[in-house]
Amino acid sequence: MSQSSRQIAERATFQSFVNCYMREIDAGLSARHGGASGVDCIEWALPSQHLFLRAEITSRSLCGPHRFGRAWCKGTSEIAWRPVALVTALQFLVHEMYRRGHDLPADTLQGLELELLLRVLQSYRQTMSYLDAGGEARTSSDRFIDAEQSLVFGHWMHPTPKSLQGMSAWQQPSYAPEFAGEFQLHFFAARTDCVRHASARAESAVEIIESMAREAAGLLRDGETLIPMHPLQAEALRLDADVQSMLRSGLLRDLGARDAPFTATSSVRTVYSRSQPWMLKFSLPVQITNSLRRNRRHELDAGIAIAKLFDRTGISERYPNFRIIHDPAYITLDIPGLSESGFEVILRENPFVEGHDEGMVTVAALTADPLPGQPSRLDRIITGLATRSGKARSCVALTWFERYLDHALVPLVKLYDEFGIALEAHQQNSILDVSAGYPGGFYYRDNQGFYLSNRYRPLLMRHVPETAGIASLYFDDAEIRNRFAYYLTVNQIFSLISRMGHDGLQDESALLLVLRNRLEQLAATLSGAGRDFARHLLDRPVIATKTNLMARLLDIDELQSEGGVR
Repeated sequence: MSQSSRQIAERATFQSFVNCYMREIDAGLSARHGGASGVDCIEWALPSQHLFLRAEITSRSLCGPHRFGRAWCKGTSEIAWRPVALVTALQFLVHEMYRRGHDLPADTLQGLELELLLRVLQSYRQTMSYLDAGGEARTSSDRFIDAEQSLVFGHWMHPTPKSLQGMSAWQQPSYAPEFAGEFQLHFFAARTDCVRHASARAESAVEIIESMAREAAGLLRDGETLIPMHPLQAEALRLDADVQSMLRSGLLRDLGARDAPFTATSSVRTVYSRSQPWMLKFSLPVQITNSLRRNRRHELDAGIAIAKLFDRTGISERYPNFRIIHDPAYITLDIPGLSESGFEVILRENPFVEGHDEGMVTVAALTADPLPGQPSRLDRIITGLATRSGKARSCVALTWFERYLDHALVPLVKLYDEFGIALEAHQQNSILDVSAGYPGGFYYRDNQGFYLSNRYRPLLMRHVPETAGIASLYFDDAEIRNRFAYYLTVNQIFSLISRMGHDGLQDESALLLVLRNRLEQLAATLSGAGRDFARHLLDRPVIATKTNLMARLLDIDELQSEGGVR
């Protein structure tokens, strides 16, 4: 019997939350429901509620998320277990979290509990609406934008992966990536002396924008500069008192929606068009998972500096199958007294224009859970290779994983070793070229995710002296190793190992051995920070992880707080 979108969304919501709960709060105890021949389960004691809770595990993973089925509960004085709805079981776990020795006042804890529960249920409803809208249909396509817009379940290591606050239900069909809607950008004409912009490319940010928006550019008057804006951000900005004052004085003119349509990528606030050589990344008045999404001044500067660094060092030529998608230009409106005005626009290179977008798939889409009864995207690709070659799926999967490490692990560790540059290479920031089936190249994106080593500061500053003045760009290696280990290994590589295990493509322990051998090779051949990083992964008993549930528990905006990886 097929499952409804409600049942699928409920299980996905429970699964993402419980995997976080096991990792950050309570791993539970293994149990058998129904005796020795019964089903494999995890059991938790919930003493504040005088309950025990059991959840069926339908598929275990050594290094990634478990897959869950049914749930049962019983009182501490009861003998028999009774079935419980997954949403109800989830509420039990949420309630228990806030009864575990927190020092905050009871009223504060209750408010935080209600806020978390709201976001969990909102994520559940969002997932259901995406399923009803047919978002899962794009899982059959490996075109760049289809993969971006196919993530109906979100990231398994987040307790509220589809929480979206600040975007109403009637706006989502246009602006949420899962609906694949298209929309025109909103444009403002600003007096040129109020505009700040920079570019590491031959074209200025002003020239790039005018070439993309010829209709809007045709409305400019002498002494004005064009600024594009996401429609949601434009709506919020028009309500701002400083912006209203500039509109009244003529320093700023509202040109409205113009030119060709764009569509949202998986990050929501970065927009894409197959016909344009640039994507645009905006601030948004929307809280997505943990954070309100804003472009910060130091991020604008970092995009310019990193683009210059890669150009001047020739890093890109050293690793032809590894590419950074740079953010080498920006434009914004300066408002006196404010470090950011809300008009900050980052211009991102778009290598995935029409004719170059087939088989360009984010790792998050490759490893995403499929709908019940359907194969995952990775399963479909590897099964297709096996069918065409006549080889066993397990052999193809092993070769596929080895080639993946060639592109996604080795160049990144060597980059850190040679130049002291580490990347926040999580699933959503990492794109594989699988146009030929096997991995043929790796792309990294996001100017928020560069970590420059203090150990390499003299070398890097010789190439780009301005990096010294950019906040949150240089770090000590001990912190870089923790962050790099989490994003590259736990978040990205482990997700592929886990996916292959759940799909029956290859044994997880065999893939972990391949990974270990590759790290041993790197540790033996490198001599700098990359060697230390490889040894860090090989020798430490545990690897740092990100505490998304703890951040949600205390209602922390991860982008405004320090750390987040422990």
